Amino acid sequence: MKTDHRSPCPISSFLDLWGDRWTLIIIRDMLVGKRRFSDLEAGNERVPASILANRMKQLTEVGVAKRVQYSERPPRYEYHLTDKGKALRPVLIAMSDWSEENLDDRWHTPDWFREGRSAPGRD
Repeated sequence: MKTDHRSPCPISSFLDLWGDRWTLIIIRDMLVGKRRFSDLEAGNERVPASILANRMKQLTEVGVAKRVQYSERPPRYEYHLTDKGKALRPVLIAMSDWSEENLDDRWHTPDWFREGRSAPGRD
């Protein structure tokens, strides 16, 4: 994930950070309560482990996610979105709204996602 930008255009700068195939999918999954690498890896889109590891490193470097240790022996970590990461929810909702209105056979964005709650069955 680049942190230098092609131009000062806000859309171009946004795409420089988030315009790949996987990053916003990972953020979406984190917004619904997925925190562990294995849960993120097992999502509907099946992000390859090497790409997921790379994106999680980049997300922590730009301050969108933080790595939190939950077990000492063996050391195990999970990822939490920061406020900066949580601020991407309206962007994802806008993308979802556009898709629902303009593409056939799309899911409806669940109310719990729009309201900032975790997916049912998640913390």
